[in-house]
Amino acid sequence: MAVSGFTLGTCILLLHISYVANYPNGKVTQSCHGMIPEHGHSPQSVPVHDISVSQMTFRPGDQIEVTLSGHPFKGFLLEARNAEDLNGPPVGSFTLIDSEVSQLLTCEDIQGSAVSHRSASKKTEVKVYWNAPSSAPNHTQFLVTVVEKYKVYWVKIPGPIISQPNAFPFTTPKATIVPLPTLPLASHLTKPFSASDCGNKKFCIRSPLNCDPEKEASCVFLSFTRDDQSVMVEMSGPSKGYLSFALSHDQWMGDDDAYLCIQEDQTVYIQPSHLMGRSHPVMDSRDTLEDMAWRLADGVMQCSFRRNITLPGVKNRFDLNTSYYIFLADGAANDGRIYKHSQQPLITYEKYDVTDSPKNIGGSHSVLLLKVHGALMFVAWMTTVSIGVLVARFFKPVWSKAFFLGKAAWFQVHRMLMFTTTALTCIAFVMPFIYRGGWSRHAGYHPYLGCIVMTLAVLQPLLAVFRPPLHDPRRQMFNWTHWSMGTAARIIGVAAMFLGMDLPGLNLPDSRKTYAMIGFVAWHVGTEIVLELKYWTMTEFRSFSHLLQRKQRVMLLKRQCWQFMSVEMLLFSSYFYLQSAIYEQAKTLAFAGQVIIIIKPKKAEACPDCLEHICEFSLGRLRSCL
Repeated sequence: MAVSGFTLGTCILLLHISYVANYPNGKVTQSCHGMIPEHGHSPQSVPVHDISVSQMTFRPGDQIEVTLSGHPFKGFLLEARNAEDLNGPPVGSFTLIDSEVSQLLTCEDIQGSAVSHRSASKKTEVKVYWNAPSSAPNHTQFLVTVVEKYKVYWVKIPGPIISQPNAFPFTTPKATIVPLPTLPLASHLTKPFSASDCGNKKFCIRSPLNCDPEKEASCVFLSFTRDDQSVMVEMSGPSKGYLSFALSHDQWMGDDDAYLCIQEDQTVYIQPSHLMGRSHPVMDSRDTLEDMAWRLADGVMQCSFRRNITLPGVKNRFDLNTSYYIFLADGAANDGRIYKHSQQPLITYEKYDVTDSPKNIGGSHSVLLLKVHGALMFVAWMTTVSIGVLVARFFKPVWSKAFFLGKAAWFQVHRMLMFTTTALTCIAFVMPFIYRGGWSRHAGYHPYLGCIVMTLAVLQPLLAVFRPPLHDPRRQMFNWTHWSMGTAARIIGVAAMFLGMDLPGLNLPDSRKTYAMIGFVAWHVGTEIVLELKYWTMTEFRSFSHLLQRKQRVMLLKRQCWQFMSVEMLLFSSYFYLQSAIYEQAKTLAFAGQVIIIIKPKKAEACPDCLEHICEFSLGRLRSCL
């Protein structure tokens, strides 16, 4: 939702030239024809850079040294053109002298026909060789575009004209001067916008919902007021760079009609643009906007303008009497250049026609499908799978004589939890694909790890179907494979969740989300360590218990019983406390408005073996143990 800013008095060249973006790495092949950076500023008129050549005449096959020099500059684009047709294709090719400073570009399918910078480092001189082609015109002129900084650049600085020996003297054609239009300057607002007419006369979008820009500095506000065949637009919000909104046919960027208010020094400039994919926006003419005004006060930027509902014949401007999703974004701006928005844009929940009946609506910085995706993955890989592992590892001896539907109770609980994990993972896995309509190239390693987790989650139950019998020689191999795949899935799943929390689609707080996840991971790891130690001590006790006297055995068993129950009570209490703390800060997990499903384990029971020994010797003391 970003686009380039421009300085006061800037106008847009109304020439039929293709505007393209300027990049610090110099890969500006698309700008070969017009040689105009799309920075949103007017080019400088008086050149301060020169082009010199080693000779003024040439023959086909000659190699001529070309030197660009002058004040320090960051970027450039150098070409040779037919002097009699400067809007024609490049002529000849170049050879680099210093490949650390410059690089070759392919323009008009001619390899090496242009030279540009390799980086944005400052330079004062660049030298290259120009190779005269066999089909060279009689007269060739060198042109260069030089960028000193983002808003200071020169376009098509003319260089010397070199000629073939037998060519007629070159006469410069008389130039036709096209006067540039004078754009109206924006006026200054005297007071902040008001939300009092929202829902009555104004179509308003606010975040938080029902906030008032007149009273709250943090209020992000956008309103549309219809006036016959035009619409008055007001936009307000906290920003030290730019505010913007866009009209879109869908819920992601691309082919959108956008408008920006950009702060430069103590002035705000209002600029229409259009978005092409998720790349840098393209600047458009301001002559479609009227009654532009702005205000800066207490870190809040406000701007307004009027435009007609329909603009027949104007490219890239949408008709306002159609329903669109509306985006609101803000970000940083420096020296006239704006940068990617600082957070996920605020997007309305559905399409709206801003010229229809006035409404008062809100939006969200994160999409519902992505919220549900995160919620289901969290429940699956931080709750059900962890409890399922604990049950299989530590409750097998505790529930050794309990059966359910013909199987051991611990096994049935373990299988139910693991199938729940797989089902939740499968459901959550498809949601981002539904939202994006395919694979996302902007999500880093998160989708790759998610695919690995999804594969392991499906393979685990399939592998369990082919589990060998208990005393089969292959059973040990199965156990190790089952454990290894499950452990790998849990580790990769946690890593994927940490990476997913940083994605802008969920719009999670910066630090609290990390602390919450670390708390859950530490709880589960600590639980397994403590229970593993306890399980080991009980196993060790059974190995020498036959050597103790009956009374000592009873006392030790009772102590073991109390300790085991105390550890479980402490762990479950801390687990519930952590769950409740996270629930109180639901925004931390980006599940606001969603239901967090918490599986509460049953009350811990003591080891049946312990109870058998205790009951055998003292029924009166059994109650104290329970």
